[in-house]
Amino acid sequence: MGASLRTHEPLPRDALRVAADTFGLLAAPSRLQIVWLLSGGELDVGTLAVLVGGSVQAVSQHLAKLKAAGLVRARRQGRHQLYRVDNKTIAAVVRQVIEGSAP
Repeated sequence: MGASLRTHEPLPRDALRVAADTFGLLAAPSRLQIVWLLSGGELDVGTLAVLVGGSVQAVSQHLAKLKAAGLVRARRQGRHQLYRVDNKTIAAVVRQVIEGSAP
C-alpha cells in the first residue's frame, strides 16, 4: 500500500480485506491487550498470561493467531519463547486508539 493510495479514491479490495481481517483479529479484547502489552517490549507467554489474566494455553492460542497474521514474532531465549510486535504500524494504531479512548 503506502504512499500511492490517495484520499477520495476507492481502495483495492485486497487491501480492504487485509485491513478488515486485521481489525477483526484485534476485536478480541485479549488479543488487543496482548498487542498493547507487547508494544512495550518483549514478553514470554507466562508473563503475558499473568498480565492478561488468562491461562497460558489461551494466551498461546491468541499468540498463534497473531503470529500467523504477521502481527507478532517469537524468538527463543533459553527455554523461553519471547514475543514482540512484528508490525510497528499496527502497534502504533492500537496505542493511539487505546490512549485516545482512555477516560
